[in-house]
Amino acid sequence: METTLRGVGVSHGVAIGEVRHMGTAVLEPPAKRIPVEEAEREQGRARQAVEAVAADLIARGNLAGGEAQHVLEAQAMMAQDPELMADVERRIAVGSTAERAVYDAFAAYRALLANAGEYLAGRVADLDDVRNRIVARLLGVPMPGVPDSDEPYVLIARDLAPADTALLDPALVLGFVTEEGGPTSHSAILARALGVPAVVALPGAGELAEGTVVAVDGSTGEIFVEPSAEKRAEMESAAAARKAALSASSGPGATSDGHRVPLLANVGGPGDVPAAVEAGAEGVGLFRTEFLFLDDSTQAPSEEKQVAAYRAVLEAFPEGRVVVRVLDAGADKPLDFLTPADEPNPALGVRGLRSLLDHPGVLRTQLTALSKAARGLPVHLEVMAPMVADRADAKAFADACREAGLQAKFGAMVEIPSAALRARSILREVEFLSLGTNDLAQYTFAADRQVGAVSRLQDPWQPALLDLVALSAEAARAEGRSCGVCGEAASDPLLACVLAGLGVTSLSMGAASIPYVRATLAKYTLAQCERAASAARAADSAEEARVAAQMVLSGE
Repeated sequence: METTLRGVGVSHGVAIGEVRHMGTAVLEPPAKRIPVEEAEREQGRARQAVEAVAADLIARGNLAGGEAQHVLEAQAMMAQDPELMADVERRIAVGSTAERAVYDAFAAYRALLANAGEYLAGRVADLDDVRNRIVARLLGVPMPGVPDSDEPYVLIARDLAPADTALLDPALVLGFVTEEGGPTSHSAILARALGVPAVVALPGAGELAEGTVVAVDGSTGEIFVEPSAEKRAEMESAAAARKAALSASSGPGATSDGHRVPLLANVGGPGDVPAAVEAGAEGVGLFRTEFLFLDDSTQAPSEEKQVAAYRAVLEAFPEGRVVVRVLDAGADKPLDFLTPADEPNPALGVRGLRSLLDHPGVLRTQLTALSKAARGLPVHLEVMAPMVADRADAKAFADACREAGLQAKFGAMVEIPSAALRARSILREVEFLSLGTNDLAQYTFAADRQVGAVSRLQDPWQPALLDLVALSAEAARAEGRSCGVCGEAASDPLLACVLAGLGVTSLSMGAASIPYVRATLAKYTLAQCERAASAARAADSAEEARVAAQMVLSGE
């Protein structure tokens, strides 16, 4: 009999197929003791396993490219963390086997992060995956992972680590469903990049029996178990209609009555540019520059290396708009040369612009490199600072840009509620705002963006979050400035209409989402979008807001 489950839809599309489960995690190794004379040998085994796992992650990243490459390279750095390795060697020295020492060291680090409430706890799935890979290698057993199958299937897992998600074959994995995770987890972001329908934060997903037929709607988050023939036909028809609409959609982003809403791409480096161009992106709304700095956490990349990387992206959008975010270090992206190692709560400490203002040489080099990279190009360069809290932050960043001789617009990201509440004040120092809805939701609701248990508070349809977006857009309009959204909220086609109705002037998202958003915006007038936005803000929950907006746009 057909039953319906609901999780959080994070990647558009429909998948219908039989359930296959992800391999189980590596078993806990036995806690046996070793003689003291074997410690050096065991320490060598541990180091070799760590290096092999790091090399494998980097190789997987090279194969996947784009966003996945940056995520996996960061995970490789996690495997090689010197403090973790020192703890492993200490445990071996007092009698643990290599595999038990790795297991216990990672468990201690995991518990420390969770108990401290740190933002890094949002990378627990990544941390567990690294541990499992090292332990599996030490035990000499295969690493459990994506199941072998000659037939397409829907993948079910407790969670998916980036190393698994990055190399999913869309020809075999029709879609995936996880019990954990949230709309801004690495797996969700990579699913959108792959164009694989996905639903996360579905408790009990692991109880679905192997071989059960399910229909997954990655837009609504609904899972239909043993769907009827009528339901399958309905979903397949809707999917075909959506595909036809996408094929027919082209050109600049706009509502049906011609109100322009430029659709831009989020990119992490030159490797993401081809997909953005192919999707018809009108420019880049978020160029994450961290990828350059994660190669070596001990020192900043040279000015020459930065110039080459920035220019490769700028050249891809002649006469287009490219918005660059300067280095956003700290919290889940620690860098030895820049961020404090002993902060009790890095998410609320020295991160983003705060780190750069503490290290003005790093900021000056990056701004100078951007200036040189744009020289002679017709591109419209805009540069923004992450984690701006108030007018003083905005002024400090604008002053640094001017001192570096940067010929570009200077902007501020709105990721902290104070920046939304005081947006007009901030706009007296900078020329545009860009809303990072992922972090803005996290800080508004005190809800870690990677923890499935609080995923409802990470839902970008939350009316309180829409209120902050509206405040920012209204401030920008009053000051004659632009206000874009570059968080994952922009990739939801229905929410994109609501954001346009709130006064947002541009939307930036993963390349795979651009055709969906373009086709949906083109169906409605600006007035309809404004009415949908008002209805969503009047609601009391994310689900009510979504339904209210849908009813307005459908004419009900």
